[in-house]
Amino acid sequence: MPVAAKISESIEKSSWIRKMFEEGIKLKAQFGDENVFDFSLGNPDLSPPIEFHDVLKKLIEKNDAGAHGYMPNAGFSDVRAAIAKKVSRDHGIEIGGEQIITSCGAAGGLNVVLKTILNPGDQVIVMKPYFVEYGSYIDNHRGETVLVETNGDFSVNIDAIRNALNDKTRAMIINSPNNPTGRVYTEKEIAALADLLTKHIEDTGRIVYLISDEPYRDIVYDGIHVPSILKHYTQSIVISSYSKTLSIPGERIGYIAAHPKGIDVGRLISGLIVSTRILGFVNAPALMQRAVARLTEITVNVDIYKKRRDLLMEGLKYAGYAFAKPDGAFYIFCKSPRADDVAFVRHLQKFNILTVPGSGFGGPGYFRIAYCVPESVIQRSIPRFKEAIDAL
Repeated sequence: MPVAAKISESIEKSSWIRKMFEEGIKLKAQFGDENVFDFSLGNPDLSPPIEFHDVLKKLIEKNDAGAHGYMPNAGFSDVRAAIAKKVSRDHGIEIGGEQIITSCGAAGGLNVVLKTILNPGDQVIVMKPYFVEYGSYIDNHRGETVLVETNGDFSVNIDAIRNALNDKTRAMIINSPNNPTGRVYTEKEIAALADLLTKHIEDTGRIVYLISDEPYRDIVYDGIHVPSILKHYTQSIVISSYSKTLSIPGERIGYIAAHPKGIDVGRLISGLIVSTRILGFVNAPALMQRAVARLTEITVNVDIYKKRRDLLMEGLKYAGYAFAKPDGAFYIFCKSPRADDVAFVRHLQKFNILTVPGSGFGGPGYFRIAYCVPESVIQRSIPRFKEAIDAL
């Protein structure tokens, strides 16, 4: 066999998101782009803010000697300080640049953190439904994924998490706003989770990290605020990226922020820096580091995503679908009219609609619609959504 057994297994279980994306390419070739409604991939379609282009031009024209050379693995000190100021404002605690590590996107940041904190057999709790790559990232570093149920409205199920905690638990990953549900966990939920984990540390003497994956933090609607885990729990780590807020996912730039009062935080930071190097990231991209440091208060126009959300919700209600209103991100997690969500997603394909089955996120009986697409696609898709449900 030319590849390792584990990779061979991963090939067979390859992400539903990518499968549907590839299916979309085939359908578009057959029917034309305008006749295919591709809601499969959470790939931001908005152009980056004009300020991003202006900053890039200035940085390129400046052309300082060594601007593209090696740097400290944690990133440029002035960039880390600029990010720390924004994190301090967002989270309501004072955090310094020395607690920030620049990363190759949120995915790179998650792998760096898990590499740093996990011993073989350590367990990481993840709430369902969840971004499916978490399992792969945890497995990369010889950890074990422990999946727990959320409540019926996708809120935090404290009892389920309490039952999952044991002497092997090393961390818990949360994602708010959530992919695939769009759910934002409330202040009350975060406080309850922090209390639970604090008590577990007191009872066992074992550090349990709360890791918050926050690439959608700035994409929220209806005046909703994303609570801070740093404010509630000292053994917390925030990971974010600029993929969604600046609409630059291909640039692979993000950061890790560790709570300044965490147990032996200096050692944790040293571990994150070493892991950044030995995983092969070496450091986050130099040009992108300098760019985002100058854009900490800039985001894409979130009102555009809100308008799309509202348009899609109205159309889905008209067509007869059931779903929970998303608080943020750009996904609707819709109830499948059939118990078999994979079969229903295949049914939608007959109407040239591409979505992703909830089973791919640990949420069977649902399907995910990514509405980071032009309004015209949403408008033209609604009659097809209705035809699909009527055809059942």
